[in-house]
Amino acid sequence: MFLSFLSAVLFLSLLPPCWGGLPLVINTWSFKDATTTAWKTLNSGGSILDALERGCAQCQSEQCDGSVGYGGSPDEKGETTLDAMIMNGDTMEVGAVGDLRRIKDAIGVARAVMERTKHTLLVGESASIFAENMGFTAEDLTTNKSLDMFTKWLNGNCQPNYRQNVSPDPLTSCGPYKPSAVLQQRRSVQHIDIHAHDTIGMIVINQTGNVAAGTSTNGAKHKVPGRVGDSPIAGAGAYADSAVGGAAATGDGDVMMRFLPSYLAVELMRTGTDPTTACQTAIKRIKQHFPHFFGAVICANTTGGYGAACNKVPGFSSFPFMVYNLQSTDPVQRAVDCI
Repeated sequence: MFLSFLSAVLFLSLLPPCWGGLPLVINTWSFKDATTTAWKTLNSGGSILDALERGCAQCQSEQCDGSVGYGGSPDEKGETTLDAMIMNGDTMEVGAVGDLRRIKDAIGVARAVMERTKHTLLVGESASIFAENMGFTAEDLTTNKSLDMFTKWLNGNCQPNYRQNVSPDPLTSCGPYKPSAVLQQRRSVQHIDIHAHDTIGMIVINQTGNVAAGTSTNGAKHKVPGRVGDSPIAGAGAYADSAVGGAAATGDGDVMMRFLPSYLAVELMRTGTDPTTACQTAIKRIKQHFPHFFGAVICANTTGGYGAACNKVPGFSSFPFMVYNLQSTDPVQRAVDCI
């Protein structure tokens, strides 16, 4: 008996500090209520997909940090549109929506895409019509706050914006824009606002190691209408494989989606890389090409290990994320220093 106890103590001492066993819920940022909702759903008998959906839906309802759900991040026309995705790591099925209009429950529509169609991604007005046909309520996503944000942006000569190589000069003027005669060198990453890209990314792993991952966001503030970011793109916004684990990203989606950081992190964990190192490697891959990009990644494996990493830029030197497992009776906020 004593030797068994010593063996258990030795085993626990060898585990990395970011380990708490299964089940596990982990999500980006300090979105505690979303973590709690997902955990309670899972522990009351809900599936990993139920937990993921309800956790993200909680953030949508609370309009987490103004960057998730309705009433935030108006585009150039003042409209709020939503992106979301959900991935089943058991079946590798994905459902996603981009540029979703008039429908508040983006993560719910994403799940409907996965379960009610043979497609992976629906976008724009057609996605909204699909949602209405599936029973989701159409309503205005604009609020007084988003309208005020849009008005101030217009009065400030539409600064900042995402235009380049157009006329009139987008650095000083609003549109309408036309192509300029000469293509200039691409503008570097700019307008770093950590509250403009606070996607909720979540990973849920149950007691038997089944994994789901997903995201929900209202995208970048003052984006060009029609823009879809990384959040609804499998492998970019999130990725799940129940043979390995899951990952999810947050930050400048226009840059991050080019590198599929969530997919890369999961594939690294497949080779035995620990979650923290996998996240760091995914961030470093992007940093090689865009050293000043804003972004972070969370990772978790099917043994209950987890980690995170972020790119250090002015105003963003550490990244908070939430963890809920059997080591605590409440969700715990963790943080990592950016690299």
